[in-house]
Order: sequence, then structure tokens, then C-alpha cells
Amino acid sequence: MLTKDYIVGLVDGEGSFTAYVRNPDQINRTTRRVKIEPRFYVKLIEKDKVILDALKEYFKCGNVYFQKDNRENHQHCYRFEVANRTDLAEIIIPFFKENRLRFPSKRYDFQIFCEIMRRIRKGEHLIPSGLRDLYKLKQKMH
Repeated sequence: MLTKDYIVGLVDGEGSFTAYVRNPDQINRTTRRVKIEPRFYVKLIEKDKVILDALKEYFKCGNVYFQKDNRENHQHCYRFEVANRTDLAEIIIPFFKENRLRFPSKRYDFQIFCEIMRRIRKGEHLIPSGLRDLYKLKQKMH
């Protein structure tokens, strides 16, 4: 059974709060349907997948994915990921607001992540100026 302190330590070391934000000023040959994709994930080597399954069970959301890595000196990994915006807003964010991350760099990314989610809920990503602001905010993340 995972404890809150264990989860915080794991995420401090192996987790990420991030978002893909389409650059509104860049012309792409291929168009992605979504403008912004916030995600929380933890990535571990294949033999530690049991921990990711336990995270999925603890949070009661997200998925565990296999992530193949063919780079030299790298192992195949698994990734526990939460991309559903409702789950991020109602489960993941409240957990880490209540259980503070210890690494300043991870706390900083989490604060930006929360701000991105707040702006998404307000619909700012649906207008060009709002998406541009979100793109600039994302660039501040590690």
C-alpha cells in the first residue's frame, strides 16, 4: 500500500506535470485537433511497473502504458499517466496541494501546471491570445 509521503517522494524524483501547448504562431503541415494537452505522469523502468499499477489503484484514474526505448544504455519503461482534465482538476491537483512536493523545481512546475489548468477551465485556450499566453507560460516549465 502506498502512503502519501511515498507518492510525493516518487513524484519529486520521477514524476512530471506538463502540458503540450500548440504554438499559435507556428504554421504546421499537420494539424493536431487539440490545442492544449495537460498531463501528469510518472515513468519507471519495466521491473518497477508494479508501483505504477499501485498509483493507478490509489488515484482511481489514469492509465499505465508501455514506453519502448531503443536508445543505447536505456531500458524499456512504463508510464502512469493522467490526461483526463476532470481527473487532473479533481484528483491529482488537490492531492498535491494537500501533500506538498519537496523539490522547489517540481513545486514550480506544479504551480504553473495549476495555472494552466485554471486558464483552461476559463476557456482561455480557445482564443488565439489566450493560447499564446498559455504557450509562453508552458515555456517556463522545466
